[in-house]
Amino acid sequence: MRKNYVIIDFRAFVLLKMYQLGRRNFRRFYLAGVNLSEADLAGIDLSEADLSEADLSKANLGRANLYKTNLYRADLYRADLSKADLSKADLSEANLYKADLSEADLCKANLCRANLYKADLSEADLYKADLSEADLYKADLYKANL
Repeated sequence: MRKNYVIIDFRAFVLLKMYQLGRRNFRRFYLAGVNLSEADLAGIDLSEADLSEADLSKANLGRANLYKTNLYRADLYRADLSKADLSKADLSEANLYKADLSEADLCKANLCRANLYKADLSEADLYKADLSEADLYKADLYKANL
């Protein structure tokens, strides 16, 4: 008889504990596929980290450093990314439905085929961002730098 094993991913637990203890630098961490939905990670440094296919829905990432972060196919539904640095980040095919990207730095970010439906991009800097095939239907682009 074959036994069924449960695989538990402790990466999210460890990151959240370290964050609660005051650590903010998680630069270049490998967190692909991790579930950080609804996590409060304001001001965290995840620059150059791999968060591809991660669940960050409803997470607070306000003022986060996500420079050159791999967020390919990440779920950022209703995430707070206000004033975050997402310059040169890979957000291709990411779900940013109703995400708050107000005043975010998205310079040279890859947003190819990203879902930005109803996203708040007011006052965001999208200079040289790749928005090819991105869904911007009903997105708020008030005072955004395109």
